[in-house]
Amino acid sequence: MLRYSLKRLLSLGISLVVASLVIFAVIEVAPGDPARFMLGINAQPDTVAALRAELGLDVPKVQRYLAWVGGMLSGDFGISYTYRVPVGQMIADRMWVSLPLALMALTLSTVIALPVGLYAANRRGGRGDMAVMGLTQLGIAVPNFWFAMILVVIFAINLRWFSAGGFPGWDAGLLVGLKALTLPAVALALPQAAILSRVMRSALIDILSEDFMRTARAKGLTRQQALWRHGLRNALIPVLTIMGLQFSFLLAGAIIIEQVFFLPGLGRLVFQSISQRDLIVVESVVMLLVFAVIVVNFAVDLAYVAVDPRLRTQL
Repeated sequence: MLRYSLKRLLSLGISLVVASLVIFAVIEVAPGDPARFMLGINAQPDTVAALRAELGLDVPKVQRYLAWVGGMLSGDFGISYTYRVPVGQMIADRMWVSLPLALMALTLSTVIALPVGLYAANRRGGRGDMAVMGLTQLGIAVPNFWFAMILVVIFAINLRWFSAGGFPGWDAGLLVGLKALTLPAVALALPQAAILSRVMRSALIDILSEDFMRTARAKGLTRQQALWRHGLRNALIPVLTIMGLQFSFLLAGAIIIEQVFFLPGLGRLVFQSISQRDLIVVESVVMLLVFAVIVVNFAVDLAYVAVDPRLRTQL
């Protein structure tokens, strides 16, 4: 187990180095000069040059890359070109919105998907299974921002149970903050629950044909009991994979939902920084999200071993 973990950590480190090179190269070759964007098209060349020197944009790209990576390793993400505040502070402020939102959405999707997938697998080919598959197909096909607008119309405008957008901050109270994130979390969770429930159903159906499931049925367990006691754990490996990918998507891919609900999260920060050519913010946030994706995948790999003891003998 230790050897396996060390190999995965080495792979994680290599992935981060490659990702940092790709992110820096892609963003640096993007058209547009941040200094000229900040000063306007009528700015004098000497003024632009002075601002470029102040922002550190006049040094060689290799030196800038090394300074950027070295700063991140020490916890210094640099200073925002636009707002002139530490990028780390901006990320920390937005993370307190995006991370709870992602966790809420992932929890909701899991709570919905696992019993729905079990129900569909237990009634394979029946009306219940067909109904679940139809609803999940609809959930996959409909964009999450459409769900978001429907939720706003129903629960914010008509019923007035929730606000239509904005985030009051955690200083207003835990329940107030969670209530503000409820509709965005549901809008993010429904499409992901549809995907996860279909994966759960397919994995369980494959497990039903295994010898140990037939043995469990021969010992007197009902189909549902065999699914809960023996099938669920063995079907979790593909489900864990999807959950890991979903968490990464929910953390990094909620830009549209954050725009719909006016949430000051990481997705909206990236969107604003791209439009303002605030390269240091874009690079740092994207690198942080890549790090989160790689760490989550590493945790999922370790969870495989915990879920399936057979894998321990192969390490």
